[in-house]
Amino acid sequence: MEEDTEGFIEDDAIVLEDSDDSTIDDADTSKIIPYILEKYNRADDYRQQDEDRWLRAYRNYRGIYSPDVQFTDAEKSRVFIKVTKTKTLAAYGQIVDVLFAGQKFPLTIDPTELPEGVVADVNFDPKEPEQLRESGLEDLVSPYGFNGDGKDLPAGATAKTLLESLGPVKDKLEGIEGVREGVGKTPTAITFSPAMIAAKTMQKKIHDQLEESSASKHLRSTAFEMALFGTGIMKGPFAVDKEYPNWSAEGEYSPTIKTIPQVSHVSVWNFYPDPDANNIDEAQFVIERHKMSRTQLRNLKRRPHFRANVIEEAVKLGENYNKESWEDDLADYAPEHGVDRYEVLEYWGMVDTDMLDEQGVDIPSELSEVEELQANVWICNGKLLRMVLNPFKPAKIPYMAAPYELNPYSFFGVGIAENMDDTQTLMNGFMRMAVDNAVLSGNLLIEVDETNLVPGQDLSVYPGKVFRRQGGAPGQSIFGTKFPNVAQENLQLFDKARVLADESTGFPSFSHGQTGVSGVGRTASGISMLMGAAQGGIKNVIKNVDDYLLRPLGEGLFRFNMQFDFDPTIKGDLEVKARGTESLMANEVRSQRLMQFMQIASSPALAPFAKFQYIIREIAKSLELDPDKVTNNMNEAAIQAELMKGFQQPAEQAAAAGVNPADPTGAGGGTIGTGQVPTPQEQGFSGNAQGQGAPQQAQGDGQQPPAVGPVQ
Repeated sequence: MEEDTEGFIEDDAIVLEDSDDSTIDDADTSKIIPYILEKYNRADDYRQQDEDRWLRAYRNYRGIYSPDVQFTDAEKSRVFIKVTKTKTLAAYGQIVDVLFAGQKFPLTIDPTELPEGVVADVNFDPKEPEQLRESGLEDLVSPYGFNGDGKDLPAGATAKTLLESLGPVKDKLEGIEGVREGVGKTPTAITFSPAMIAAKTMQKKIHDQLEESSASKHLRSTAFEMALFGTGIMKGPFAVDKEYPNWSAEGEYSPTIKTIPQVSHVSVWNFYPDPDANNIDEAQFVIERHKMSRTQLRNLKRRPHFRANVIEEAVKLGENYNKESWEDDLADYAPEHGVDRYEVLEYWGMVDTDMLDEQGVDIPSELSEVEELQANVWICNGKLLRMVLNPFKPAKIPYMAAPYELNPYSFFGVGIAENMDDTQTLMNGFMRMAVDNAVLSGNLLIEVDETNLVPGQDLSVYPGKVFRRQGGAPGQSIFGTKFPNVAQENLQLFDKARVLADESTGFPSFSHGQTGVSGVGRTASGISMLMGAAQGGIKNVIKNVDDYLLRPLGEGLFRFNMQFDFDPTIKGDLEVKARGTESLMANEVRSQRLMQFMQIASSPALAPFAKFQYIIREIAKSLELDPDKVTNNMNEAAIQAELMKGFQQPAEQAAAAGVNPADPTGAGGGTIGTGQVPTPQEQGFSGNAQGQGAPQQAQGDGQQPPAVGPVQ
C-alpha cells in the first residue's frame, strides 16, 4: 500500500483538522433545525410499510413467529422451518463471490474511446542505436513492455517513463525523428500509452484505497442486507484520519497518521431517503440516524467544522435517543430502562442559500446567486453541530443504494425474504400439521367408561397404573383408539410449497446443497445445465450490483482522487467499469471458453490479433488463482522463452542425429508407450503371433501371416 499522502489537498471540508467554535446564536439556528426535523419525520412516516416488510423478513430469517400469529389449542407444535435463511445465505454468497472474484474487486478503469487531454498512443521508431542513446531513453526502453498497473504495462511501453506525466514523456521525445501519435507499425517501434497508464495507475490506487478502508467487510454487510431486506446501503468516500501503529527502536509509540478515503456500510434501518425519490440520483436529501455514546459524540470535535462548544451543550442536555418500535424486535428483548445514548441526525441534501448564509457558511462568489445549495448538516438535542457545503465536485450525495430486485415505484427494493413470504408461511403450516398428526397417530387415545369405575380416581394413564372397578365386564371400562396418520400428505404439500419457494426466489434447492435431485440432475452434465439455468435468475441481481453499487463506488473514489490528489500520473479522460456480471459466469465454463479461444487464436493467421497475455491471466482467474503470482509479464516471458530455448536445442540436435531423446544411450532404456499391435514380419516386430511360447514359423512367399488378435 502507498504511504505517501502529500498529494492530498488540504481542504478544510475534507481533511480532519481542529474544530472552530461557532459564534452563531441559537436563535439563528431555529430555521435550519426545524427544516431538518420536518424532513426526517416525513421520511420516517413514509417508510412505515417498508419497516413492516423488513420486520417480516427478519423474523422469517431468524425463525420467529410474529406476535399477531394466533395458534389454536389443538396446535401443539411451534416448529419454524427456516428455508428463508437458507435462500438468503445462498443469495448472499452469490453476491459476495461476485464482489471478490479473483481476490480483487470487479472494478476497472479504462481510457475513454477518444480520451481528451491526453493522447492514447505515441510511438517512435529509432533508425539506429546511436539515435536511441542520444534520446536518453536507452535505459528506459523495454522491447517487450509491461501490462499497465505499475509492474505490468502494455506491450511496447517503458518501465519508468510511462509512470511519469505525459508532459515529461513528450519532452524527452521532442526532437527525436519519427515521433508521432498512434501505434507503431514496425517491430522496432516503441509505443507509449499515456492514457492507458493513467487508467491502470488510477485503478491500482482505487483498489489500494478499498483495501486500506476495509471495504470488503463493509461490502459483505451491505450484500447481506441487500439479499435479506432488498436494499443495501453504502456511504462514501469520505476522508478520515487513519492511525497506523508504529514503534521506535526505543519502544516509543509514535503512530503514523494518514488521511484516506473511507467507505462504510449503513444499515437500512438507519437510512431515511427522500420519500418522493425512487433512487439516490433523484433524491433531494437523505438522512442517516446515528446512535452515539457520550464518547463518540465528543470525538466529533476532532473532525472539521464541528462546533466544539455546541457539542458540549448537546452533551450536557442529556441522552435523547428514542427507540423505534422495530428496535425491540431486532434485539429480541425490551429492556425496562432507557437507552444511554444520543440521537444524532446527519443530513445531506439541498438547503436554502439564506440558511447557509445565516450560519456563516462561506459561499463561493460564483454560487452566491444560486437559491439552493447541497450541504451537510448534523444536529443533536436541538443543537446545530455542523453545517458545511458539500465539498465534493460535482456535488453528489455520498451514498449508494443497491436493490436486490428493483422496484421501479419505490426507493427500496425487494429481497429474498419478501419474495418467499407466503411460501414460508405455507411450509410452516404444513410442517406443524405433519408434526401434530405424527404425535397423535403415534400414541393411543384413551377412552374411559367412568360408570364402571370407583368415583374420584385419577384418570391419568401411565405404566403400572391401577384402576379400581366397581362393576361391568373386565376390559370394558378402559381401552385405546388409534388416530389415522396423514403426515405423509402434509409433507407432500410441504414439498410443493418448497418448490414454489424455489421458483419465487430464483434459487433452486439443489444450488444450495439439497440432495435427492432426480432426473437430469443425477449426472454431472445435468447438474451443470441446471446450475447454468439457475444463474439466469441471479443475473439481474448482479447487474443491479454493477449499476447501483460497484460503478457508483468506483466513480466516487475516482472523483475523490481527481479532486484531492495531486499525482499527475492518475489524471486523464478515464471511465469506471463494473465487471461483476462478467464474474457471474461459472468458472469452469469461462475457463473452457478461454481455452477454446486460445486454441483458435493460436493459428498463424489469427495469432497477431489475440492478446494472449490477457487470455492467460483470465484463465488463471477462472481457476481461482492469483494471475500476478502464476503468470509472467512480457519481460519475464521473454526471459523464460530464452531459458526454454536452451533446453530445447539439445533435444532438437539429438533428434536430427537420429537419437531417441527418451533413450540417448541407445541401450533400450526408453519408455514404453501405447499404440497399435505391430504386424508379424513388420520392421521392429519381435513378438509371437501364434501364442505364448510358440516358436515363430517362417512364412514362404505368397503366404499370408496369421491374424494377430488382441494381446492377452
